[in-house]
Amino acid sequence: MELKSKDLLGMEPLSREEIETILETAETMKELSERAIRKVPYLRGKTVVNLFFEPSTRTLASFALAEKRLSADSFNLSSSSSSVLKGETLLDTVKNLEAMRIDFVVIRHAMPGAPHFIAERLAASVINAGDGTHEHPTQALLDLLSLKERMGGNLDGKKVLIVGDILHSRVARSNIWAFRKMGAEVSLCGPPTMIPIGIEGMGVTLLYDIDEAIKGKDVIYVLRIQKERQQGGLLPSLREYMELFGITPERLEHAKKDVIIMHPGPINRGIELDPRVADGDHSIILDQVTNGVAVRMAILYLLSGGKSGEVEEA
Repeated sequence: MELKSKDLLGMEPLSREEIETILETAETMKELSERAIRKVPYLRGKTVVNLFFEPSTRTLASFALAEKRLSADSFNLSSSSSSVLKGETLLDTVKNLEAMRIDFVVIRHAMPGAPHFIAERLAASVINAGDGTHEHPTQALLDLLSLKERMGGNLDGKKVLIVGDILHSRVARSNIWAFRKMGAEVSLCGPPTMIPIGIEGMGVTLLYDIDEAIKGKDVIYVLRIQKERQQGGLLPSLREYMELFGITPERLEHAKKDVIIMHPGPINRGIELDPRVADGDHSIILDQVTNGVAVRMAILYLLSGGKSGEVEEA
């Protein structure tokens, strides 16, 4: 199956079949990445611009690695090194880049909807690497792949709890769409000041007692407290947050014995997640990082016209 759009802008528009196609392709890409020689020629002759207007470690590095392993030509551009500092608009920036005959724009931007805005105006494929507090689709896809590997199947009937700063989290929104499309039941837990008004309209259950919330859950997805996005007054203190909502070994005694712990990174150790949990047997956080490269390889390959199931022959 092919993807329906030239772009990957969010999880909301994707069908379950498209998600499964990406995950199937990512599994093959992961096998390729584990070979002695990790480079394949699938994107030879293609040019990718990584346009990151917000800080990133995992997402930018994994896209850069994915592009190199697919033999694409790529370069990184940040706001501090672009003409945006001189007053150039985002549209002028990407239009000038497209005039240089590029094929992909991978964009991270603080403004929700920025990838959608430029995708409507470019012939090049646009991949959303995070737009404000809206969506982060490639994170959701790598999370799905990580859970598929650990659980040995799909998410139908599984119970997922997302904990923390829901209000400012693009990861939460993409993962709500992703987990629900794949058949999971999704609950949210966090301080009332960090739960968006009306989010239950996305088909989730709201909980406020973390010790009750984690009972019976198959997955606990812990979010970072995004201090850089917050206005004052949402939390009395970070210490109080840890006491009320932090995931500790003692708190996990109320959870299922085989519960899976996830986090999109970077971790605020000792605030939302105890280091003993982050590095413990329940955690698949580093598996998420590993799978980020495979998922981003799959997306680039499929958006370039590749077909799932034909990777070996490409």
